[in-house]
Amino acid sequence: MPADAESFVVQLDGHAAALADLAPLAFAGYAHFTAMQVRGHRVRGLDLHLQRLRNASHTLFGQALPDEEIRTRLRAAIQAGPADQSLTATLYSPAGEFTVAGPDARPRVLVRTGPPAGGPAGPLALATVAHERLVPAVKHVGEAAKTYYLRQAVAQGDDDVAFVDRQGRLSEASIWNLAFWDGDTVVWPEADMLAGTTMGIVQRQLARMGVPQRTRPITPADVAGQQGAAVMNSWTPGIAVTRVAGIALPAADAFIEQLHRAYQAEPLADA
Repeated sequence: MPADAESFVVQLDGHAAALADLAPLAFAGYAHFTAMQVRGHRVRGLDLHLQRLRNASHTLFGQALPDEEIRTRLRAAIQAGPADQSLTATLYSPAGEFTVAGPDARPRVLVRTGPPAGGPAGPLALATVAHERLVPAVKHVGEAAKTYYLRQAVAQGDDDVAFVDRQGRLSEASIWNLAFWDGDTVVWPEADMLAGTTMGIVQRQLARMGVPQRTRPITPADVAGQQGAAVMNSWTPGIAVTRVAGIALPAADAFIEQLHRAYQAEPLADA
């Protein structure tokens, strides 16, 4: 199937979404989602995506759809498109916003597919800003702060932005998880944040490869002692970061390659 616009879909609960279905969502912001890259009609870390959607639904809606129902929705969208694509699955409550939803307000599943993505080439320079996401463990929609701070950083000559919590710790970047390299060990920031699915894939594969990892608080002042840094999300398992808050870092090509090897070691699975 050719990878053109007609190959991609927007489906609501497994069926083509109509304008009447989508119009209310254009004015809503109480929902959560997961994003993934599909390769050969399969995905990496499917269990992590399902866990993310299940946990977030319990947090936001007080109930979750069965994993097999979610898989059915993902499978329908994936099989309708080309072998390689991007996919976003959004769950929302039909009760909408600014209401108290009852137990009958069962979450609905909106799935969108599009061209495959690989993220920017990098390396990236990150500004820092004091910011803590609301309910940070949930990948929810309507986060204007991410785009606002990203654009502020670019206007000031950086490529993106990293967040510093009220304890002075680096947590995450705008749409990325952060990882550091101290020359021997992969260091993950300790803070309240969204644990990315790619981050989860990389962590478990690094563990299987015997690569040392640890989690500890990292402040902007600690960056100078690191031998490399990277950002990762559903697009890519590692893009080099060579400046954080004006502090220069080595490109650490071997570190970036290690992150990519760990990600590639994760098997692809059918939805």
